[in-house]
Amino acid sequence: MSINVGTLDRVLRAALGAGLLYLAFLSGLPAFDGAILKYGAAIVGIVMLVVAVTRVCPIYSIFGLKTCRV
Repeated sequence: MSINVGTLDRVLRAALGAGLLYLAFLSGLPAFDGAILKYGAAIVGIVMLVVAVTRVCPIYSIFGLKTCRV
């Protein structure tokens, strides 16, 4: 798979992933006491961080999208 995630997209995904992980495990909000929302947010957060690090988004590959200049 080739790189298809640009810099701005990468930064936004990393921030979203870190925010979701914070909400899921450290925020203490009552909404995240339930297992479904807590672990759902954690999974999405981890996926966002992995995409930000690897710069490859499988969904972008399926639809032929690129947000990078390469």
